[in-house]
Amino acid sequence: MAHQAPIAKKIAHVHDAHDHQRIDYYHWMSERDAPEVIRHLENENEYYEAMTAHTADLKNKLFEEIKGRLKEDDQSVPYLLNGYWYFSRMEIGESYPYYYRRQDGTQHEELLFNVNEMAQGHDYYKLTGMNVSPDNKMVAFGIDQIGRREYQLFVKDLTTGDILPHSLKGTTGGSVWANDNKTLFFTRKDPQTLRANQIFRYQIHRPAETNELIYEEKDETFNCFIYKTLSEEYIMIKSSATLSDEVRFIKADQPGAAFQLVQERQPEIEYSVSHYQDHFYLMTNKDGATNFKIMRTLCSTPEMENWEEVIAHDPEVLLEDFDIFEKYFVVSDRFNGLNRIRIKAWDGTVDYFLPFSNETYTAYTSANFQFKTNKLRYSYNSMTLPPSVIEFDMETREEIILKTQPIEDPDFDPDNYHSERVWATAEDGAKIPISLVYRKDRRVEGGNPLLQYGYGSYGSTIDPYFSISRLSLLDRGFIFAIAHVRGGEYLGREWYEHGKMFHKRNTFTDFIACSRHLITQGYTTAPHLYASGGSAGGLLMGAIINMAPRLYNGILSAVPFVDVVTTMLDDSIPLTTGEYDEWGNPHQKDSYEYMLGYSPYDQIKEQDYPHIFCTTGYHDSQVQYWEPAKWVAKLRELKKDNHLLLFKTDMSSGHSGASGRYEALKEVAQDFAFLLDLEKITT
Repeated sequence: MAHQAPIAKKIAHVHDAHDHQRIDYYHWMSERDAPEVIRHLENENEYYEAMTAHTADLKNKLFEEIKGRLKEDDQSVPYLLNGYWYFSRMEIGESYPYYYRRQDGTQHEELLFNVNEMAQGHDYYKLTGMNVSPDNKMVAFGIDQIGRREYQLFVKDLTTGDILPHSLKGTTGGSVWANDNKTLFFTRKDPQTLRANQIFRYQIHRPAETNELIYEEKDETFNCFIYKTLSEEYIMIKSSATLSDEVRFIKADQPGAAFQLVQERQPEIEYSVSHYQDHFYLMTNKDGATNFKIMRTLCSTPEMENWEEVIAHDPEVLLEDFDIFEKYFVVSDRFNGLNRIRIKAWDGTVDYFLPFSNETYTAYTSANFQFKTNKLRYSYNSMTLPPSVIEFDMETREEIILKTQPIEDPDFDPDNYHSERVWATAEDGAKIPISLVYRKDRRVEGGNPLLQYGYGSYGSTIDPYFSISRLSLLDRGFIFAIAHVRGGEYLGREWYEHGKMFHKRNTFTDFIACSRHLITQGYTTAPHLYASGGSAGGLLMGAIINMAPRLYNGILSAVPFVDVVTTMLDDSIPLTTGEYDEWGNPHQKDSYEYMLGYSPYDQIKEQDYPHIFCTTGYHDSQVQYWEPAKWVAKLRELKKDNHLLLFKTDMSSGHSGASGRYEALKEVAQDFAFLLDLEKITT
């Protein structure tokens, strides 16, 4: 029996800007909670279930297979903070973690949170921002129960186990303790746009309404947040736009003091601030340092005219972060696309890089909360090697692998898989790196089915990473590829600059160039090529299928940002005003016309399209559910093919999908089942 795809009603709505009119027949879908909207989303969900009913066994097999590789009673590597070791544990059959601590030198485990118990009765539940007071007696934490990233902040008394009676709504979930153990700083979001725009000071034993607004970011292109330096001596407020920063500070033992500016914001000057002894250390792009440089200034004279250079700008090396210890200065950078970790002694006696020899890998510092230590903790993985947490002695240069992610499959062997990096040539001659992984004994002459992933926005770099679920594709003969397109920072800051604003089309043409390269080099063929991306990567998916619809057999598009112009013209919804420097401001005619030229929703044509599976979350705060809903409806109206077009809305989640680990695995299984079904792989 044939199933009828939902056909959305059409109601003409005219968008008028710059003397140009766009008729949007599906604008009505943005009426959140309207009965006809809910009914349409439910109809799409029912259609998805009907059209994929024959893959139910495959979905279940994939789910059980992926779950079977997990160590279900796994535990994180403990980290030491202020005399306590903190760690989390997962138990067999449960979806959420248990959070524990034990005092250094003892074996007694203190349960801080059982999230499984807390989440009972909720379809979605997220605990974040766990933050213990300096005296170890209180813990602040945020809870989101719908997936919209708007957290209610609570404080728990660890001496009694009681939750304090007052809570703070509409926060980011994070917080900062002053050194008096009773003053808590937190960030609140604008209730409509969800822009983090206010910093409050709160005395924890007083009613919530007594909190004091101490900073408000009134520029709608900026967000603000608050943090504490690793030295625990300073509390900092940072305001950030895409291309500009401003930082303020107080002493952490003077919570009632007025915040003092480090440096007033200036257009296109970015900087971040850390503390060591009597200096602030800053990473900045000042004076044209595109890939950033590191400077310092006395805390008593923090203004820009007093900054002095510590590590110079290098056009070949992107500075990404740094960690400050009592004896060592650790710099994380990126050269030719690969992560590096550099160790420098403050006294100048040593300066060296950690040795990484693989062709493609991911390495980054992590969980370094001790200031007076020679031990650096970092994580390492590749597309063939599961993640390891490594402790490196910066003095002796000895290292210990504290944990490697266990794979609960006796047949798993990293040597069965091969990863490599190849380079495609873009339309303008730029060389685009591609990270690949496949199972050696499944490579076939003439090409394999291949899933190509991309993102390419916000300077966010997708490093080559290991995936326990991806093995289910590799073991069935798929090749997996990450296209490191412009718009990320894989090859430095200019790689980002050349994939944003009026260069945004490079992101899309780079991805297409990578696809064609993988075909010409024999990795795959167009009938077996698939593409995947989410959020801004979903925009990428929408753009490439308009531009090269016959190049791909199937598309996975998650929470896709596809109605670019309409969204960026509406400054009443989240993430609009703060992103003008990323996409452009369509209130300006040149930006409007450029964005309209690639906006996936606006560029849908009467043509054939690949098979498409699109997913979203009804409570998504970053890409509103109606963008993919409208996109799918318009595709249904105009596409000329008989290919699958499936759309599923999780009515209880947001941008990141399901909150429980098992539900998240089921989402992966449904994606994989879609691909395998198209490949006629049924087992």
